[in-house]
Order: sequence, then structure tokens, then C-alpha cells
Amino acid sequence: MRALCGAVITAGALIGLGLVVLGIGTRYQHAGGGTATAINLSDMDVALAAALLVTIAAVIIGVATAFIGLMFHHHRRQHEMSLHNSSMHAAGTMPPRV
Repeated sequence: MRALCGAVITAGALIGLGLVVLGIGTRYQHAGGGTATAINLSDMDVALAAALLVTIAAVIIGVATAFIGLMFHHHRRQHEMSLHNSSMHAAGTMPPRV
């Protein structure tokens, strides 16, 4: 469930990041006089810069949540399988692995 929540957060943040980038492109489309130029973060409006930084932080948090959730899920399943296999060996219902 943690991995799914992280994936949903990441998807929403990536959609928001795309919208922010479209907003930045629309706002500064005439800044270069018809040629493609780079816009520094310090040259941008404060609201657009804040929106960009918040959405980038949300993407990082979402990806981290997804990966940590997947790692915890696999770790828990590993323990469940080892516990299941050890109880089967102790009961004598499963032949020992060679």
C-alpha cells in the first residue's frame, strides 16, 4: 500500500510539474526575442519559482515513498516466506532442501 501511495503522489507531482513548466514557458516565451534561451531561477517570478521547487520536492518525496514502500513490502514477504518454510520443516511436512 505504501508503494501504491508513493506512485500516486509521484504521478500527481509529475502532472503538476508539467503544468508548472507549461506556465513558465508561456510566461517567458518572448524573453529571448524569438530564440531559445535559458531562464535562471533567480530571474523568474517568485510564485513560479516557488511552484517549481514545491513540485520538484513532491516528485522526490513520491519517488522515495514508492521505493521505500516496495523495499519494505519485499522485506516483509521475505520474512513471511522464511517463517513459513521453517514451520513446514519443523512439522516434518516438507523435505529438507539440499
